[in-house]
This record gives sequence, structure tokens and C-alpha cells, in this order.
Amino acid sequence: MKFRIHIEQDEGGVFVATCPTLPGCVSQGVTREEARRNIADAIEGYLASLEKSGDPIPPPITEDVVEVDVRKAG
Repeated sequence: MKFRIHIEQDEGGVFVATCPTLPGCVSQGVTREEARRNIADAIEGYLASLEKSGDPIPPPITEDVVEVDVRKAG
């Protein structure tokens, strides 16, 4: 399964990763890549916990990409 994640650098320089589909699923890393790996592990643990407790696994978020000509936007 694929899940959308958000990675932002905090004021201390740490990269914080979240998964909007899974409330409370948060991780971090010293680098963006480390944060990506850590959130993948956190997502796996989150899904395992849902499965163990018999709760449904939320479907992954699908998204489309829209191209916009910024010269026409103004």
C-alpha cells in the first residue's frame, strides 16, 4: 500500500514526518531520508496495531496532479 506523507523541518533542524491518513502517526529523523524511513516503519506498526485489534485499515489517499500555467493565474 502507498500512503501520502508530509515531511517538514522544524525550528531545531529535525525533519518531522506525518501520515495524514493515520491520525497520530508521526516520526522524525536527522535527515529527510531518515524521516522517510522512520515514518514507513511507523506506518507499518500502526497498520499492524489496527489489524491486531480488528480495526479496519483506512484506504490509502489517492491524488491527482493538475498542471497550471502561472502566467495566466495573475
